[in-house]
Amino acid sequence: VANAKALAQAIKNKKSAITSNYDLLCASPDIDVIVEASGEVEFGARVVTSAIKNKKHVVLINAELDSTLGPILKRRADEAGVIYTQTDGDQPGVLMNLYRFVKSIGFKPVMAGNIKSLIDARRTPETQKAFAEAHFQRPKMITSFADGTKISMEMATVANATGFKIIKRGMAGPRCARVEEAVKLFPMDELMDGGIVDYILGAEPSFGVFILGYNNHPLTRQYMNMYKMGDGPLYTFYVPYHLSPIETSASVGQAFIFKDATIAPLGGLVAEVVTLAKRDLKAGEVLDGIGGFTVYGAIDNYKTAKKENLLPMGLSDGCKLKRDIKMDEAIAYSDVDLPADRLSLELRKEQDKIFG
Repeated sequence: VANAKALAQAIKNKKSAITSNYDLLCASPDIDVIVEASGEVEFGARVVTSAIKNKKHVVLINAELDSTLGPILKRRADEAGVIYTQTDGDQPGVLMNLYRFVKSIGFKPVMAGNIKSLIDARRTPETQKAFAEAHFQRPKMITSFADGTKISMEMATVANATGFKIIKRGMAGPRCARVEEAVKLFPMDELMDGGIVDYILGAEPSFGVFILGYNNHPLTRQYMNMYKMGDGPLYTFYVPYHLSPIETSASVGQAFIFKDATIAPLGGLVAEVVTLAKRDLKAGEVLDGIGGFTVYGAIDNYKTAKKENLLPMGLSDGCKLKRDIKMDEAIAYSDVDLPADRLSLELRKEQDKIFG
């Protein structure tokens, strides 16, 4: 459809409507919730700000956007009286629901964990092209899954929603065979000091997520042992799947009917996904952003990223290097010329000013 009248007619007739004009959807009085699923920061920011301006609830399948600009977008949504949330079915939403469940049954969540089969920072759209085409996906998006950027952005949103920290840049990611082994793989002092986000590599169930929960009550430990959950006091709770295209409807209903978010930032950023060079880069090169040939993202504590003035991965696309950068070296704001006329940059400046 190309105009509001055609969109309204399609909705009246209960027909699907396709448009390249997101403002048509955001302005429609017949639409209550906008689902933004591009995986793009700049485009996503434009859609979400339009939706909020038109007082639509927003459900994201876009950790890239939320990890970069979540606090300011949620603030704007709060001011407009609408819900801003990521979806159930994507790893952050599944983790947050599991986090709430573990807490509700009397355990202290001390780690939010993801499960990956592969992380290789050297992957590019060329190496991932065949896989992407076979699954009808964009090579850049599939590259971000393989090079570690996507998982960093997903876990950054979980950190921002829980206050959990990061124990090392890019996370530890120990390898194991089963998710239950995670209770032995992370330092207890870090777990008990406010909690962490991290992942395990190569474990089954390979498409799931998990929460480590702590409970040292003798009777609870007795029953947990009887139910084959281990000796404790640390226990693994997991969901063996995430089905974002299928489970998104639950978050749409939760936002519209109950005015409740599946997962959203608590306040300002706790974690930042910083930009690192995928290969040796030369002054004058233009970065191609998430899932590209030039850079990859790695999660870090926001305080560390701010202290080092590091460039957020979500803002890296289109930045021009001022100096040579070695492979795996972190890129700072001072190392680049930022592109002009970017809403995402304006929002980030506003976010940094408000939240620090």
